[in-house]
Order: sequence, then C-alpha cells, then structure tokens
Amino acid sequence: MLNILLITFPFFALVLAGFVAAHRRMLPLDAIPGLNGFVLFFALPCMLYRFGASTPIVQLLDATLFCAYLLCALLMVGFVVAVSMNKRIGWNDASFGALVGAFPNTGFMGVPLLVALLGASAAGPAIVTIVVDMVITTSLCIALSRLDGADEHGASRAAKSALKGVLTNPMPWAISLGGLSSALDWQLVGPVAKTVGLLADAASPVALFTIGAVLARSQIRVKESGHPPILWRDVLPVALFKLVLHPLLVLLVLAAAVQMGFHIEHFTMVVVVLVAALPSASNVALLSERFGADTGRIAMIILVTTAAAFFTFSGAVALLHG
Repeated sequence: MLNILLITFPFFALVLAGFVAAHRRMLPLDAIPGLNGFVLFFALPCMLYRFGASTPIVQLLDATLFCAYLLCALLMVGFVVAVSMNKRIGWNDASFGALVGAFPNTGFMGVPLLVALLGASAAGPAIVTIVVDMVITTSLCIALSRLDGADEHGASRAAKSALKGVLTNPMPWAISLGGLSSALDWQLVGPVAKTVGLLADAASPVALFTIGAVLARSQIRVKESGHPPILWRDVLPVALFKLVLHPLLVLLVLAAAVQMGFHIEHFTMVVVVLVAALPSASNVALLSERFGADTGRIAMIILVTTAAAFFTFSGAVALLHG
C-alpha cells in the first residue's frame, strides 16, 4: 500500500498545489483559461496521440469493452438521475449530477496516473473509456438537461450542440490520428516527434495543476455569486456513487461479460475498473456553468471526489493490483 501511495501522492499533490495557487491568488483567475487551453488544445492531444500511436489498433477497437463500459455509463446516468430528482433538483441539475457521477477524470488525470501505476499498456483501455464518456455520456446528459425547458425541441438542440462540441474537441481527433498511425505503422519525422514528445511530457503536470486551479476558481465564483448554502445531502450521495458504486458496477458488468463468453483480459478489467474509481471529471463544472445548472453543487462534488480519491483510488489499486 505504501508503494502505491508513493506513486499516487505526487499526482494528487499537484492538484492540491493548483488549488492553493488559485485560492490564494498566486495564480490569477484570469490565467486559468490559458492553462486549460494549453492542456486541452496542445499538451493533452499530443499525449493521447502518442499513447494511441503506440497502442495496438485491436485494443483501441475493442467493441466488447466499448459496449460493456457504455452499458455501465448508461446505468449510472439513469440511476443518479432517478435518485437525485426532487422538488429542488430538476432535469438540468440531475443530469449534470449524473454526468459528474459517471464521467471519470480520465484524460487530465487517469491516463498518466494509470500509466505510472501499470505501465504504458494501460493507455489503450483507458482511451476506449474516454471515447465513450466524451461522445456518448456527455451528449446524453446534456440532452437530458434540456428536458426542463418549455421547448420540446430543447433536448434535440442540446444533443446537436454536444455533438458539435465533441467534433471541435481535439482529444477525439488526437485519439483517431494515433489509432490511424498505429494501424498504418506511421512514424513522425524527427523534429515533429520531438515537439509532440515535449508537449506530451508537459500534459500530466500542467493538467493536474489546472484541475486544482479550476476547482478553486469554481469555489471562489460560487461564494462571490451569493450562492445559497450547498446541502451535503445533494453532494455526498453522488460522490459516493462515483467513487464506490461506479467501479463496483464496472467490475460486475465486465465479470458478467467474461462469464457469458466474451473475451476481456484480466489486465484490461483492472485498468477499466480503476478508471471508474477515478474522481469526477473537472470539465463537468465548466459544462454545467455553460448550461445554467447548479455549478456550485457540481464543483463541490468534483472537489469531494478528488480529495477522497487519494484514499479510495489508492485502496482500489491495492485491492486489484496489490
């Protein structure tokens, strides 16, 4: 367990460093979008391209894993929406609560952390889950969030908007280009490969630092906006679902698939269960703000899962890979 903590500690420490830097205004809040832009449009796509290009194409096109993880995502979304909705929480807030409960922070945190723990081969299964969450889970939750509106076509327009967001997101394209390079055995020319390598190496530390800064900024904005007190009963259940129920569900579904005769390697199962055990994706707070949901609640869920995951994720690693 100590060896696991020695690996996971620096990752969560960088998140904490970013949180402290933004909270104490050592990092100007206006600089955070710049950091986020660097990670999203430059560093992270290069990292995903590099992992995609070095991963056998059969792993990136694993239909069984894709469908099994998608089923888990749909079950999580449906369950969290069903148990969250009440007089205070309508479709908009329930849907983004479901997204934050089903969408792990795989891109910014998961891939580099899992590679550090399990080796470069962990990137393949993790990339499959990123595609599911970015393309389907996010689009579904955004569409559901529009059901509160009077316009019966609101959900359809939201789904189209979400799909447009996916198409303009560089991460799916980086994954696709990496997979194409793997399939065709392409190699980048020397200077280009070194440039991509430098940006890829910068992705992990800057992304983790940015996660903390984004969380601190969300907390600051909530306080400055005069947001009413956030009720813990609206936060803790979803955080618990994300850190405990989600990985258990993924484990059960993948084990059931194996029992039914589908081929899923044990190593792949370990990677995907650990993906599900990651804290909530930090970009959900940005989406909830854009679509008018209760960003304070969403940011608090992300903050709680990120803080608690240092212990729960490390425990999951010890149980599965110890």
